[in-house]
Amino acid sequence: MDPRQTAPSTARNRDPILRVLQRVLPADARVLEIASGAGEHAVHFARAMPGQTWQPSDPDAAARASIAAWIAHEGLANVLPPRAIDVRAAIWDAEPEYDAIVAINMIHISPWEATLGLLAGAGRHVRDAGVLYTYGPYKREGRHTAPSNQEFDAWLKDRDPAFGVRDVDKVAQAARAQGLALRETVEMPANNLSLVFVRNRRA
Repeated sequence: MDPRQTAPSTARNRDPILRVLQRVLPADARVLEIASGAGEHAVHFARAMPGQTWQPSDPDAAARASIAAWIAHEGLANVLPPRAIDVRAAIWDAEPEYDAIVAINMIHISPWEATLGLLAGAGRHVRDAGVLYTYGPYKREGRHTAPSNQEFDAWLKDRDPAFGVRDVDKVAQAARAQGLALRETVEMPANNLSLVFVRNRRA
């Protein structure tokens, strides 16, 4: 059986996300992707940005099998084998420093502690002036940006009370504690946002 998984949302959002990444990441960046899921984003971005080195990761073994299968299928030399990284761990199974960390559709489908772990890890593993990029639905000033996001938030909390659409200001405040400044908020299709944080160890 083919272990490759697919997500319908990936085909819709990968190109808008790619356009943001191409603008905010160096052409030769070393990128760590957190919660890579099926691995479709990793191979799409690595194919489009061949000068970058992409390190996918996921705590789930089935997801890592899918990622590895996508890498093998695409034959991309600039995508590394997936790592098992749980952002809540005090020490990640990761290299000391990356030019960027990317987390797509993770923050709302995980407990708040996972967001805090992501931000703390970015504070440890992103180089000075490097980028943390996140994508997904967010509230702004405590309010949902669309009725569909409010419905999605209710569905998430019904699935797990620890899940939910987070507020941009709350995430940015937690990021500042780790030396990460919110540089840019980008409107994306389907009422999603891209948040671009920059690491400043002198802050």
